[in-house]
Amino acid sequence: MTKVWILRFMACCLLTLCGLVCHAQELSCNVIINTQGADITDRRVFEDMKKTLTDFMNLRRWTNDNYLNDERIACNLVITITKVPSIGQFEATVQIQSARPIYGTNYESVMMNYIDKDWAFGYTEGQNMDFNEANFNSNLTSAMGFYALMIIGLDADTYEKGGGKSYYQRAQNVMTNALQGGMKGWQAFESTNNRYWLLENLQNQAFGPFREGLYNYHRLGLDMMAQKKEVMPPVVMDMLTKIKAIRQQKPISVLLNMFFDAKGDEIISIFKGGTPQEKQSAFALLTELDPTKTDDYEKLIK
Repeated sequence: MTKVWILRFMACCLLTLCGLVCHAQELSCNVIINTQGADITDRRVFEDMKKTLTDFMNLRRWTNDNYLNDERIACNLVITITKVPSIGQFEATVQIQSARPIYGTNYESVMMNYIDKDWAFGYTEGQNMDFNEANFNSNLTSAMGFYALMIIGLDADTYEKGGGKSYYQRAQNVMTNALQGGMKGWQAFESTNNRYWLLENLQNQAFGPFREGLYNYHRLGLDMMAQKKEVMPPVVMDMLTKIKAIRQQKPISVLLNMFFDAKGDEIISIFKGGTPQEKQSAFALLTELDPTKTDDYEKLIK
């Protein structure tokens, strides 16, 4: 039993289950297939695709840890089909979302909120979803496996400092093998906002303070709020200060952009009950680090 699992057990507040351990899978993934942009007559393939992809994420064991049913990581894959170049071939954008339960509350904090615009894959009804981290089978299973490991890694980083490292290493193996497929999203030169750079940021030592901040933000901040609400503003300010230092070295970062997409509304809510000085300090940092949401952050000072 790993330290990460023990902390997850505590954070999910499952004492009423009397310690009964259930060997459930790690993810509770809701797959949504948006087909409005798909020019195809037979829609059954999408119903089959939804079930197959849901089963792939939810029925596979991604770790050796034991998860209770209520500990499974809630996540969404919103797949928007944008083009059907030929029968059995699809192009899509995919929004990947995940959330983490907060100890002592019914609240779930958004962890991952990322849009991948470079999904291209083949799929036919009844397709076998072969997946092996050490080999390349298809772009579809590689991308799905990659994001499963990223979701679990980010979650683990919030329960133990550096807890996601092994999952990012495994995701790196998936990425390396996926290059054989020659599809978009896996290489550095294609974009500054793709799978390559998301994983690169998480493994780059320059982002070490960010990952440490994730742990502090959730374990020393959000998980303590039920008892002491006043702990959170200083923890958030520390996180924003860490991000500011990283931004000075890495002004373009998909990981930091994803953080604000996931946490922006939450941070506003946290500081709404703060002092005028706390609100002003938070506003100044937030608008500097995430200027695209300035209108939202102005709620803090109005």
